Amino acid sequence: MTATRTPPRLALAITVASLMAALTLTPAQADDGPSVPPGTEPSATAPVEVDPNDPDLKLPEGATLAEPKVLDIKQVVEDQSGDERREDTNADVKFALQAEVLFGKDSAKLNGEAKARISAIAAEIRNQNATRIRVFGFTDNLGSYAHGLTLSRQRANAVQDVLDQELKDSGITYEVRGYSEDYPIASNSTESGRKKNRRVEVSFPRGEN
Repeated sequence: MTATRTPPRLALAITVASLMAALTLTPAQADDGPSVPPGTEPSATAPVEVDPNDPDLKLPEGATLAEPKVLDIKQVVEDQSGDERREDTNADVKFALQAEVLFGKDSAKLNGEAKARISAIAAEIRNQNATRIRVFGFTDNLGSYAHGLTLSRQRANAVQDVLDQELKDSGITYEVRGYSEDYPIASNSTESGRKKNRRVEVSFPRGEN
């Protein structure tokens, strides 16, 4: 009985096709992103309503539409030094300032550079007509958790005080919290990671009227 030989190019094509099929069937695994404090999760909603009875919608018999959902698009801009980070989503604007550009080591007293940076955030709050502002403080995992909780809250309070002075708006509601080492955005195993985690975040709704 004579064996049938597969031409080399055909064998290669079959191998590539098999690999592509295997890749297509393998479910994608996404890494978990940084955790976010409670109450700051994206909350985008669908921009338009869809009529499930529209004759132009071609659905299999008996099928129904899933609840409409808009994926939250996030744009992140970080300055070259990494001292300041801005995140824009469909619903919110968030600024994260590293503690070193605002405070001395293990201190909640604002330095001379801090007011200018916080004033710039206040200008964006006015631009967005925001009336609900979150100011959250965070530390790294060095030292005790209780000390970090106190320090992060004191730093958040200091930033909120400057925002209040800048905005001079009694209609604004502030939510001020300290989270110590909870909700890191980088690894605490290196100093560069710990530096990112020592921060104050200011967030507010986009375009609120």
